[in-house]
Amino acid sequence: MIKILIIEDDVTIVKNLSELLRQEGFDISCALTCKEAESKLDALQFDLVLLDILLPDGNGFSLCKRIKSITDTPVIFLTASADEFSVVTGLDIGADDYIEKPYRPRELVSRIKSVLRRSGKSQSIVNVGNISVDMDKGTVTKNGKDVFLSALEYKLLLIFLNNPGVILTRNKLLSEIWDVAGDFVNDNTLTVYIKRLRDKVEDDVQNPKIILTVRGLGYKTGELK
Repeated sequence: MIKILIIEDDVTIVKNLSELLRQEGFDISCALTCKEAESKLDALQFDLVLLDILLPDGNGFSLCKRIKSITDTPVIFLTASADEFSVVTGLDIGADDYIEKPYRPRELVSRIKSVLRRSGKSQSIVNVGNISVDMDKGTVTKNGKDVFLSALEYKLLLIFLNNPGVILTRNKLLSEIWDVAGDFVNDNTLTVYIKRLRDKVEDDVQNPKIILTVRGLGYKTGELK
């Protein structure tokens, strides 16, 4: 799974951006300061970094230089500093893209995927059981045959795939689906969509292997390949 580090000191932006990218199937880590970011970069490997310029204990330009000096990890500046000097400086020090806030969610996701493809970091295929999901193309196959999911069904599947082995409560799933749908989604609606998704991806809906029920707690994903 693609690992992205968000380096941003605005907690609201971090929360909303993390939710958006997790729904797209990315594994997200966050850092609010340069010091925290450096610690995570030293300890973990990331496929892409989303970086703000203005940080409490430093600036994104210096951090970008550090990242590029020790790794080939692509960096995208995501910042409100959109003057020509900032854009040129960011690109000149090695940034792979430069996106102005407020960002448009669909455009941001598209540009992230584009940078990942150009850098050879894209690993868009995730498998669970006999289901294969190409997160780059937004397609799902079962035993090599196309499975047609609605937009909300697909997003629900991505939520499960992005949280392997994690118990997801109904409240958690409802909040995620609500964000995706943009409309009110109630508990009965969630039950309907879980059933529809299972009908399409499970071999035996009475004995599911992909979307498992954890009695009294919620659901979790079967073992990923």
